[in-house]
Amino acid sequence: MVIPGWLLRHTVSIEAYLGDSAYGPQYAAPVVARAFVEEKVRTVRNQQGEEVTASTTVYLLPTQACPPESRVTTPSGRVASVITSQLHDGGGLPTPDHREVTLE
Repeated sequence: MVIPGWLLRHTVSIEAYLGDSAYGPQYAAPVVARAFVEEKVRTVRNQQGEEVTASTTVYLLPTQACPPESRVTTPSGRVASVITSQLHDGGGLPTPDHREVTLE
């Protein structure tokens, strides 16, 4: 079961991180995605295992790509980097499959 569309009340713009080049980070063209945005400060672990502060959590469809270090523009217009991107898949159980993304 996929997260119900009626819960995805917001839209965000995602520029997927492609990697570094001689000129700095490279990003894909922006993609607009339906989401649920929760402005809430919490502590998470980044890819290096360090504790960092996340200011926003974004819930997306499970098929939406949003790798760490991507740029996300929230409905308020704030642009933030992705700290973590986790797929929550119930494996056929009646749970809402979704992608959880935390932002700086």
